[in-house]
Amino acid sequence: MELLKGFTHLSHASLRMEREKVIYIDPYKIEGTPGDADIIFCTHDHFDHLSPKDIEKVKKNGTILVVPEKNAKKFKKLVKKGTLHDVIGVEPFNEYEALGIKFKTVPAYNIGKKFHPRKENWVGYILYVDGASYYFAGDTDYIPEMETIKADVAFLPVGGTYTMNPEEAAKAANIIKPKVAVPIHFGSVVGTRQDADTFIGNLAEGIEAKILLEG
Repeated sequence: MELLKGFTHLSHASLRMEREKVIYIDPYKIEGTPGDADIIFCTHDHFDHLSPKDIEKVKKNGTILVVPEKNAKKFKKLVKKGTLHDVIGVEPFNEYEALGIKFKTVPAYNIGKKFHPRKENWVGYILYVDGASYYFAGDTDYIPEMETIKADVAFLPVGGTYTMNPEEAAKAANIIKPKVAVPIHFGSVVGTRQDADTFIGNLAEGIEAKILLEG
């Protein structure tokens, strides 16, 4: 199976994966009201990653929302109302399962920046789907924990300012050594197509690159 089959980069850091289940990562600036999400993963509670109005657009009866533990209580109210099936609160360095999809959480934080403090326990995710592993880094700098990450596909922020810049993201990819590396976190709030191209230009030989968000 093609590793990126069913993937759409919707905008910024927002991704949709359609396989047996429909999965959204950090839904943001969603067009229309697709109402088709089986699972929604949010990496942290900034407006462009945990957006209640966009969660409302993609959720349906039976949707499971996965969010950092500190944000779970707020959304569990929707479970009581019957508009979400369940909310899973997560912390770094743990393993979970939702609707048969196994996933791990890894840290996501800044070094030398104030935007994403390590103490917040915000996360990236490694999802295991159809025999492959997918790393969604969240908003992070290049951090030591990346040296232990194993994934077939790595979705890495390249926009700089709040996250890694293109060169730092390429360094992360070259350490992780995925089969495919995909730049995200550009084209909307911060970052440009040129950042994505610079990222690709700095990847080690043997890592396939793919830009899913055109323009």
